[in-house]
Amino acid sequence: MSYTAPRVLRCSNATAEDIHRFSPADDLMPDAADRWVRCIDVNAPPHHVYRWLCQLTVAPYSYDWIDNLGRRSPTNLTVGADQLTLGQPLLIFSITSFQPGRHITGRSRPEFHRIYGDIAVSYQACPRPEGTTRLQANACLASSTSPIIRTALAAGDKVMAGRQLAKLKVLAEQSR
Repeated sequence: MSYTAPRVLRCSNATAEDIHRFSPADDLMPDAADRWVRCIDVNAPPHHVYRWLCQLTVAPYSYDWIDNLGRRSPTNLTVGADQLTLGQPLLIFSITSFQPGRHITGRSRPEFHRIYGDIAVSYQACPRPEGTTRLQANACLASSTSPIIRTALAAGDKVMAGRQLAKLKVLAEQSR
């Protein structure tokens, strides 16, 4: 399925195919004002990368000193973290859908709307023909969020999500 991008599109390491790849976050926010696409290649199979995505229910995996109160994100898989439930917290989001081995999708929880606005996010483990994975994170931001906040969030997300995807890549590749 293909996706037509909204007015503002911010990408990191995304190909045209990545940009036009539909994500479940697009369903949650079809009239998004901004859409961010962050990608990284992982030398591990999608089911294993997905298992590391489930770790986002345990820790943020970006800059722990900023967004994890200095606690280090686990470097081993947490038993039971892959037993997801709808409504379960995932960073600032609540899980709205998931498909084991493929994606985890959520929407920002109301208590975070004042700071971050209304955001839908999908983390996808997209299979590659050679048995590796294209890890893709899509975020869709509501037009009700001020353009100034959206721009500031985009800059922060580029740094934080870039770090997060890079850490998940390393951990997935090391633990294969």
